[in-house]
Amino acid sequence: MKVAITGAKGMLGTTLTHTLQGCELFALDREECDITDSATVCSVFEKIKPDVVIHCAAMTAVDLCESKQFEAWKINAFGTTNVAYASNKIGAKLIAISTDYVFDGELDRPYHEYDQPNGGLNVYAKSKWAAEQVVRSLCPNHLIARVSWLYGGNGPSFVHTMLRLADGSRSELKVVNDQVGNPTSTKAVADALQILLKTPELVGTVHLTCEGEASWFDFACKIFEIEKINQKVIPCSSDQYPTPAKRPHNSRLEKLVLKESGIFQMPNWEIALEEFLLSHNRQVL
Repeated sequence: MKVAITGAKGMLGTTLTHTLQGCELFALDREECDITDSATVCSVFEKIKPDVVIHCAAMTAVDLCESKQFEAWKINAFGTTNVAYASNKIGAKLIAISTDYVFDGELDRPYHEYDQPNGGLNVYAKSKWAAEQVVRSLCPNHLIARVSWLYGGNGPSFVHTMLRLADGSRSELKVVNDQVGNPTSTKAVADALQILLKTPELVGTVHLTCEGEASWFDFACKIFEIEKINQKVIPCSSDQYPTPAKRPHNSRLEKLVLKESGIFQMPNWEIALEEFLLSHNRQVL
């Protein structure tokens, strides 16, 4: 099986490139395949003829998307249009990575795959929701995999930020406690995609976040607990920590499709976090 990965130098793309087994991998980053150039994407795909395209390439800096809206739409929406068209043209299955942020967070329960997104609260979310719709319309043989609160070996991520801030220069850290989601490691997502590559009959939308839930405050406390860092953490509200992009208060995703299919179960977020931190040297992080 030939598998092409867009955004191969990104956080998830790097993990996939290093961990996927049993397939011939084509690691494509901007240098090899600029997704905003439709002719280039078609040419590259036609040359390597992948059986599956895992589309990780995206502008994921949520706050930066607010100030660089044109770039966010060009990469996330238009770029995905090119990837979806080219994938369908050569008969490849497209696995497109999406986000919990396509939901506005107003529900009082986790969102499952059959809930209707409303486009989210910020430019990043809206551009990714547009990307989902493009995938559905241009490439019928697709799987949209939503992830959330992602962290991995080469960052940047919340884990990297917390470890950097806990350098002993701050007596306390204020961390938001009114946004709840599913912290998820790139390793957990990569392991899930390894299984899904062998499950071609599963199409549509699937949530691939770790089990269990936490606030950003809970997440930070767990990081310091595992790393045995004596850092005081103070919970605060989103209003006390304003950001350019508005975030949903509820980012929890239910893995209803995985439960229905019985294929596998995502790991608990605390176990995945501990595995990640214990298996990576702090200098590597």
